[in-house]
Amino acid sequence: MPNPKAPRVRAVPAVTRAIAILRLLSRSRSPQSLKAIAESLELVPSTALHIARALVAEDLLQVDPLTKRYRLGVGMLPLARAVLENSDFPNLVRPKLDDLSHRYGVMAIGVEVPDLDNMIVIALARSQAPVRLHVDVGSRFPALISATGRCVAAFCGQPQKEIEKRFRLLRWHNAPSYESWRKEVELVRRQGFSIDRGNYIDGVTIVAVPVLNSQGTISHTIAAVGLGSQLDRARSLALANDMGVAAREVAAQLPPQF
Repeated sequence: MPNPKAPRVRAVPAVTRAIAILRLLSRSRSPQSLKAIAESLELVPSTALHIARALVAEDLLQVDPLTKRYRLGVGMLPLARAVLENSDFPNLVRPKLDDLSHRYGVMAIGVEVPDLDNMIVIALARSQAPVRLHVDVGSRFPALISATGRCVAAFCGQPQKEIEKRFRLLRWHNAPSYESWRKEVELVRRQGFSIDRGNYIDGVTIVAVPVLNSQGTISHTIAAVGLGSQLDRARSLALANDMGVAAREVAAQLPPQF
């Protein structure tokens, strides 16, 4: 008897385009004109206008009546708050991040990994140390970049050709070769953590550990960011060990579907 297949999801262009507009504006530091939105997303201006008006009506976008420029609306706030308040991982990991940040003087980050394309910051504890990485809750990064990306590649269970295809698109400050990166991924699989020393951002060390679900595949990660001069080898290994303990404790408390 054949295995049941997941239901096929049919594309809904209007929904896809609306989400694209919201994501575009979430990445923009300033309001955008309708022309800029349409050009960035390769939309017909009239289509962009109809979607933008619908989003404004739902308070998901705001438009300045004088400049006719759009930005995210306050209607996004209760949606984002509900996601964070009703999600198990942020609530479980936040005390761990606070502890790690305080003890090691690093920025500690809880990340969700929904697919091979993106990782999303969903919890954060900042330190007072200067770190050259702009991160907020809701920030998105390519899923395979830096230390977290090595963890994703090691524990995602996805075909190697899909991983390689996305790796080739990554932008690093000091990019490793694919061959050396693959060796690092295998090491992560054996040791259970990853350390990126200046590959992603010059002078910055990033440590990451996977949070594995009940099937042994990655659902989230815990990452820590600090200056390379701050995290020498011994301190990085100690940090990775404590992060691993935190990750296992959080994983043990997550519902089985994770």
